[in-house]
Amino acid sequence: MSDPNLSIMVVDDARFSSALIGRVLQQAGYRDIRYAGSASEALAALDQRPAHVLLADWLMPEMNGLQLTTQIRQLDESGEHYTYIILLTGSDGDNLLTEAFDCGVDDFVNKAAVNEQLLPRVRAADRLCGRLQRLEQETRRLAHNVNNLEQRNVIDELTGLGNLRFLRQHLGDALRQLESRGGALCYLLIGLDDPANRRNRGEGLQRELLYNVACRLRNMLRPLDALVRLDDSHFAVVAMVDDLRECSHSSFRRLHDSLNLKALKTSEGFITLQAAIALVGVDARDCPVSIDTLMRQAAGQLAEARSSGRIACQRLQQPQASAS
Repeated sequence: MSDPNLSIMVVDDARFSSALIGRVLQQAGYRDIRYAGSASEALAALDQRPAHVLLADWLMPEMNGLQLTTQIRQLDESGEHYTYIILLTGSDGDNLLTEAFDCGVDDFVNKAAVNEQLLPRVRAADRLCGRLQRLEQETRRLAHNVNNLEQRNVIDELTGLGNLRFLRQHLGDALRQLESRGGALCYLLIGLDDPANRRNRGEGLQRELLYNVACRLRNMLRPLDALVRLDDSHFAVVAMVDDLRECSHSSFRRLHDSLNLKALKTSEGFITLQAAIALVGVDARDCPVSIDTLMRQAAGQLAEARSSGRIACQRLQQPQASAS
């Protein structure tokens, strides 16, 4: 079935020819028909609003149908659109038709047989345009889904926090900012108590506990601090501060106490967890800094934090280069 709203543009310097084509199209039920008396006029109109189908005379002054086709294909490319181009011609020469197809022309109508050939050609273009529109919609939907998947690749599904991939991206950005603008960076690695103890309570309660820990951490941290969940036992925080002296026990004592001294409310009552925090401080003097070195040093301090019951704080220690 033809689409009455199919956008059609007729380009012909001869008004009689344009009127004849327009009358045939209108009688077939097409309503969105525009006219241009020259190629330049058509290009200006298409730049404002593309057409699905363009009917143009091959031989026109100023710019012929092939040159117009080349220009339209450039517009299509920049606008992510496809215009179905049908040229009106009085010649059937194979060489000319081959050249036209090479330029991007889709079909032809012989001027001597407009009444017989025009509507079948336009209806074929109509069907193809419908398929192209559905394909474009599907492509946009797929692109949207890919973007959603990409977003989920950096977002932890359970808590809505960033994940390890997000942490590495954010740390890289933060360290570059530190190197160029100064200041200091605090990297905190938070280790919860033995996950086996939590698994004994059931998977559902374990997920509830992790979600509640994420909520408590989010409420305790500043809005610009980056908070991520690494796995079932570890969270991490990246905080930018003005001075390395702010990367200390006292700056994050409330966070430590909140995790260890205040029980979490769950569907099975209040549950207390134990959490160890390792803190590594970095300032511009330590740059350039390897993300892996920073994360590795924090992981190495967690045992000390667990045994002492306090935040294990340390300035970044760069690995020593091996002697040659």
